[in-house]
Amino acid sequence: MSQAVTTQAQESVQQILQKHPRDAGELLQILVAVQHAYHWVSEEAVGLIAEHLRVTRAHIRGLVGFYSFLSDSFLGDYVIYLSDNITDRMLGNKEIGKYLCSRLGVKLGRVRSDGRVSVHFTSCTGMCDQGPAALVNGRPVTRLSRERADRMVDLIMARTPVSDWPPELFLVEDNFRRSDVLFRRAFEPGAALKSALLRGGDETLKAIQFEEAVDPASGIAWKRGADETLKELYRSDLRGRGGAGFKAALKWEACRDTPAPERYVVCNADEGEPGTFKDRVMLSSYADMVFEGMTLCGYVVGSSQGILYIRQEYWYLKAHLEAVLARRREAGLLGRNLLGTGHAFDIAIHWGAGAYICGMESAMIESIEGRRGKPRKRWPLPVVAGVEKRPTVVNNVETFAAVAMVALKGGAWFAGHGTMHSTGTKLFCVSGDCERPGIYEYPFGVSAREILRDCGGLDAQAVQVSGPSGTTITQQEFDRALAYEDLTTVGTFMIFGPKRDMFEVVQNFTHFFQHESCGLCTPCRVGTSLLANLVDRVAAGKGSPLDLEEVQRISHLMKTTAHCGLGQSAPNHLVDSLAKFRGDWDKRMMVGGFEPAFDLDASLEEARQLTGRDDDAAHL
Repeated sequence: MSQAVTTQAQESVQQILQKHPRDAGELLQILVAVQHAYHWVSEEAVGLIAEHLRVTRAHIRGLVGFYSFLSDSFLGDYVIYLSDNITDRMLGNKEIGKYLCSRLGVKLGRVRSDGRVSVHFTSCTGMCDQGPAALVNGRPVTRLSRERADRMVDLIMARTPVSDWPPELFLVEDNFRRSDVLFRRAFEPGAALKSALLRGGDETLKAIQFEEAVDPASGIAWKRGADETLKELYRSDLRGRGGAGFKAALKWEACRDTPAPERYVVCNADEGEPGTFKDRVMLSSYADMVFEGMTLCGYVVGSSQGILYIRQEYWYLKAHLEAVLARRREAGLLGRNLLGTGHAFDIAIHWGAGAYICGMESAMIESIEGRRGKPRKRWPLPVVAGVEKRPTVVNNVETFAAVAMVALKGGAWFAGHGTMHSTGTKLFCVSGDCERPGIYEYPFGVSAREILRDCGGLDAQAVQVSGPSGTTITQQEFDRALAYEDLTTVGTFMIFGPKRDMFEVVQNFTHFFQHESCGLCTPCRVGTSLLANLVDRVAAGKGSPLDLEEVQRISHLMKTTAHCGLGQSAPNHLVDSLAKFRGDWDKRMMVGGFEPAFDLDASLEEARQLTGRDDDAAHL
């Protein structure tokens, strides 16, 4: 690199640094900005960042090595990531990837010799309803075909900037197939806030004259404030939509009642579970509802600062989300003086950089603070010591959207939908072998069979509920209820038709967990690799019954000793598959007894080639 180019790059990095305070918590955000600007984090950039933030180069390199979308080597002018979720594979992503690499003259995972382009596989990009999908310099291309690949190749060969590519290449559809009570009507920005803030119980708010908000169904006037809004949340019995199902009101009250000079509200938009894409749709078309729910939380718990932590795969939504936040500030729905009440609350966007583990709240908090996303010890909980060791509420996108409707319609109205222990409605991300993939909203308690009927997938042999870490159900279980009383779910609903080989599904999931283990604890770090190796042995026709026993043993060990939920749930799909689809394993079992996992003779092949020997003495 010439001195002139180096100087120019340093000046550009300095411009990025000037936009961020000298706070080590800004490190990941700076690295993300540098990566997008240059498609790598150079050693020169590492030095400038280290000096600006007063952190060590080793610390910076640790982050670059941890997050999948950061790189310490140049990835090319055009960086293509092909989604490798099982639903993308079912739609032919491997063939498209080979074709694209052939046309571009580049090997998978390598940068072309002229530095023009590189092509990589990555985990699910959140486009499962319109795959095969890819990201090109952070922008999504859906429904990949040879024709669309040819257009991409032509544009790359012509050095056309991605910003000048035809807009139709980047079209991402919502595919909202079925709406129920939460998303049936357009949401008016500010409506939920007015119902909570403008009829408050304290003397200051009582002195302000406002028109009473009236429930159109009952004619009852709402009189709210922070305490009453929390009571409505209790009446709603709203449980977090992230899968664990912890009651939102209990979490909010615990945060509010923990003494602290400041509190935080964090929205978890890091939906890295393969097959999940509802956050993408809500942040694209219902961002006001989500931000309103966050603002209500800030009002109730006494927080002035909200953080939207969003996965890197949704970088293309950056301008849209910033515009929504700016509009809300102008309307008095964010900022220092919400609706003229004197309450202050604002929201900042924090970008992830490719780490499934950051969907776990404590790992996410570590990432927000500019570190690798490693889960903390379970205690103290974030409601006591979260961001900057301050009390913090962490809820996901769908939960905050539901909060806005609870504030608008009332807790009793919300609790009137769903089941006794699973109130309200749930969004389901339907993908795979069906006629109409997309987003479906149902009241809790809906059966898997009803969803399959509505999406055109009744001939399925299996459904993966809640993603790879969830539960595999078969045709005999399609009448089970999707609710906390039966099948808990984060909303992922991947459908596998009668001709699918379920072992291939297991192999894809197993390699996903091997890649996404954060490496903190031995049971998960080693266990996911051992499981991947065993599954690959079976796939190669070298497996034995002893290997399957080993899969069961390692799975049990991980479920009982792993540090966090990732390691504990990573073997779920294996256990279900062995119990329900043993035939797909057995047909690959070509070995009756034991076969060593390491082939010593094969390992000597390279030495034989180097020495030019292939006689009997050169073999074992």
